[in-house]
Amino acid sequence: MDTTSIKNLFKLKSIPIETPKEENPKTEFDANTESAEESRKRTYHEAGYRDSSRTNGNHSTLSICLDAVYSKFQNEEKEMVEKQQKLKESYVNEQKNRETEIKALTVSLETKEEQLKNKNTEIENHQNTIETLKAEILDLPRNPEKYSVKATKGASTKFWIGAILLFPISLYLLTFYISTSYSAFFKSFDAKSTVIQSVLDAQAWSKAWNEGAIEGAFVTLIPFVFLGLGFLIHMFNENKTRANYIKLGLLFVVTFIFDSILAYEIESKLYELNKTFDSPPFDLKIAFTKIQFWGIIFAGFIVYIIWGLVFDFVMKEHREKDKIKNEQEIRQKNVLFLLEKINALKKEIEEILGNIGNTKELIIKTRGRIEELQNIIDGVIIPTKDYKLYASEYVQGWVTFIGEKIAVSKSEKQTMIDSCIETYNTNLETVGANTDNQNVVYLSSL
Repeated sequence: MDTTSIKNLFKLKSIPIETPKEENPKTEFDANTESAEESRKRTYHEAGYRDSSRTNGNHSTLSICLDAVYSKFQNEEKEMVEKQQKLKESYVNEQKNRETEIKALTVSLETKEEQLKNKNTEIENHQNTIETLKAEILDLPRNPEKYSVKATKGASTKFWIGAILLFPISLYLLTFYISTSYSAFFKSFDAKSTVIQSVLDAQAWSKAWNEGAIEGAFVTLIPFVFLGLGFLIHMFNENKTRANYIKLGLLFVVTFIFDSILAYEIESKLYELNKTFDSPPFDLKIAFTKIQFWGIIFAGFIVYIIWGLVFDFVMKEHREKDKIKNEQEIRQKNVLFLLEKINALKKEIEEILGNIGNTKELIIKTRGRIEELQNIIDGVIIPTKDYKLYASEYVQGWVTFIGEKIAVSKSEKQTMIDSCIETYNTNLETVGANTDNQNVVYLSSL
């Protein structure tokens, strides 16, 4: 209520002075029809009039009297049990809701802490598994059977021995077939040359290329045909089926025939070079009786078979190495997978820790609010709008006396009234009641 309103209200309350000896205003009312609130307002009005008469309307004394009025108002509000219960009802409900919220937050916190414990246990288990896998990776080559890996110990040594043997055997086959193919199909034999010189020519490759690209390509590539046949021995031997055995047998027959053709051509040229008029024509019957014929065949055919068998052995040993290597790679991949999982778990733990911290903070705030609500419930709620109403009635009574009973000039009287109104407003500010918000209450722990 602003100053102008109070002045107007007081102006309306002012009545002419009738009897100087009267201390209280004469107010007529019907006790049967007057409400409790109207009775209380009248009581405050009369108290203001009475106190003003005792102090001649002094505004300085009004300040002290208003403090007493506020204390009286507090005591009256405290005695109004039903009204206090109604005022505190919203705080009681809020407190119950907060307590329910605390229970829910506590359950949530316990759940998160259990999740945190499980995540940490999971990380510890993963780390133990990683250490086990790393130990297995190192131990696998030495003890493959320990990990149910069907691999032969020492496979790496056998592999390298076989690989080393393959190199000179391959060089031998390249040299042998380049020389024999050149001697069989392109070379002109010299009667002065020995058998070895006729069959194995150190310059066969260069001579073939000098005679032409086709001759050079033929003698260069033909050894790879036999190396390919040796590779097929390994391929057919991998799957031990009847069909593969038949193919392997046919392969040996074809290779033997081809080697026989080379031997026959070379032996034929040697025979023609050394025959006489009495010598019969060269044929297979004669060839089969020549040691050089069988020597050429087996110098190529047997070595080619040996190359195929060694190659097959090397590949098997390599497979043994691969078994161990694959098992190692599998474990290494598992290690990487577990490390990624640990990183993901650590991120989840960070998130859970953040949630736990937020939940604990919220629990602390909620408990603090519950304590505040309990203080409100245990204290006395002072409705400011009501105090302002009754305090204004008291001041009206105070000012009414000034207007009716103080015999001073009009200007001095108005000055006294203005001072009282200022004191009234100061009191409202002090107790926190001078606000336009009717829902604001002043809390007291009395």
